[in-house]
Amino acid sequence: MPKGTDATDSGPTATAAPRTARQLLRQEADFRRVYLSQLVSLGGDWFAMIPLLSLLQTLTGDPLWGALVLAADTLVIAALSPYAGVIVDRVDRRRLMIVCDLLSAGFIATLLLVRSESTAWIALIALGGVAGVKAFHAPAANAALPNLVPKADLLTANALVGGAWGVMLAVGASLGALLASAVGTHWCFALDVASFCVSAALVRRVRRPFGDGRERKTRTRVRDDLRETASFAREDRRVIALLLAKPGTALGNGVLALFPALCATVFHVGELGAGLLYAARGVGALIGPALGRRLLSGRGDRSRLLTLASTLTFGLAYAGFAAVDWFPLAVLLVVTAHVGGSMNATLSSYALQAATPDAIRGRVLSVDFMLFTLSLGASQLLAGGLATRTDAPEAALCVASVVIAYGALWWAFSGSPTARRRPPLPRTDPPTVNRG
Repeated sequence: MPKGTDATDSGPTATAAPRTARQLLRQEADFRRVYLSQLVSLGGDWFAMIPLLSLLQTLTGDPLWGALVLAADTLVIAALSPYAGVIVDRVDRRRLMIVCDLLSAGFIATLLLVRSESTAWIALIALGGVAGVKAFHAPAANAALPNLVPKADLLTANALVGGAWGVMLAVGASLGALLASAVGTHWCFALDVASFCVSAALVRRVRRPFGDGRERKTRTRVRDDLRETASFAREDRRVIALLLAKPGTALGNGVLALFPALCATVFHVGELGAGLLYAARGVGALIGPALGRRLLSGRGDRSRLLTLASTLTFGLAYAGFAAVDWFPLAVLLVVTAHVGGSMNATLSSYALQAATPDAIRGRVLSVDFMLFTLSLGASQLLAGGLATRTDAPEAALCVASVVIAYGALWWAFSGSPTARRRPPLPRTDPPTVNRG
């Protein structure tokens, strides 16, 4: 295939073999724009979140507000995700993503009004609003991905998108803290507003359809869509197993809430050490997708084994983290844990995209997003509850043990015989498309 091919005006470029990440970004202009939009908006999120948590602590002197903001981010997404998936499959996904970016910019702009303890409640409303928008934006972007790149490049595309989160966590959080100290917290909020506007502009330039172009069947009741989604999953055990893959590592993310306590009582490295642990999480999240792509490429039969390995890597690394008191080793173990966590997320997203037809993909991925965020919230509550009854290392070990046990149960369930699949529904099966 000639280099430099720009597939903006046609379908994804035909390719006999998977391309490298660099080739994919260079040759697939529409995918590049969507990828850059995600980089920009994720970076803006981290520029704003860390300064916001510090601002709320300064204004109120109460850590409860920061916890409420984080809880709103998780629980609102979980509550809206099933209904968001219905919308994602009914409307133009490209326009939906643009509207979501602009709404997010508006919600973040209200953070400029948070200037005293009496206005701290605005932060809760703003972040809850952004979380509600994310419930629509993330499934729309993931459901569109198979329409933006050829099937052979889908795993590479997922690795790039998964790595974007890690890059922006490691870079955005650090730069956000520096920017807040240099020019002030509210400038960080303004930068986040701008990032969402840039993201919307990039998505607006995408010309390729975000769906397969088939006419969607009109329904009058949302529950009809949800019932169809449940029926689809029940009749293909692979889909249920994939939907249950991400919660395995999500159930261990509550350990992150224990970082400050561990740094103060075990590692004796203070706030700087906690920042390094969060940065280590980002580094692991950057490595995991690329490693997963390399291990799975051309060997789809490894998918189940790699999903188990990534879950156990996460759990065992955090079990070791709970047992050590040497900080450099703790940092290395956090990196290792999130290599496993991000690999798990990338592989399960790729497999779900490949296993679901376009007309129902948004709903399936919304359920995936909901289960993931619910597991995150449960893990945070578990870690917090355990920390009030025991010390931080023991609480971290308990959370890690939950992940290891979950991985074993998932392996047993996913190895059960696959249920017989029903014939494809009309206007649901993916069309045969000439990718040339």
